[in-house]
Amino acid sequence: MNHSPITQTPPKPSRPQNAWSPMDSTDPIDSMNSMDPIASTDQIDLGPIDFIPLGEGRAYTFGGKTIAVFRQRDEHLFATDNACPHKAGPLADGLLGSGKVICPLHMWKIDLETGQCLSEDGAVRTYPVRAANGRILVTLTSTLTP
Repeated sequence: MNHSPITQTPPKPSRPQNAWSPMDSTDPIDSMNSMDPIASTDQIDLGPIDFIPLGEGRAYTFGGKTIAVFRQRDEHLFATDNACPHKAGPLADGLLGSGKVICPLHMWKIDLETGQCLSEDGAVRTYPVRAANGRILVTLTSTLTP
């Protein structure tokens, strides 16, 4: 299975030697399989969990798709499409709290568990995401199709 390299902005702090980074040019699946015994072909290793500060989100791009990964202050992770269904605002830059994100462009509130907009019609796809061995693993298949 051929995957594009993952990119993340803005650049993040230094990483341990031999750790894969979103800025590496190697295939993420190959990198993941060589480093992480829990890796499988349906997951992407997005890098160290510390790349996302508590209470914030970050955008990751792979395979031509951009997803937002959010890390709540209680360390719970969520992953959704990064584009708000209203005007494609960057959800990773939104205000995060209580399992919801507020789009920074027009204040649409989205439930991160279901992907449903709470004040308007619309939804974003959500993706299974978890932390393992200090790294973020996201499953490529979506759990919700709007």
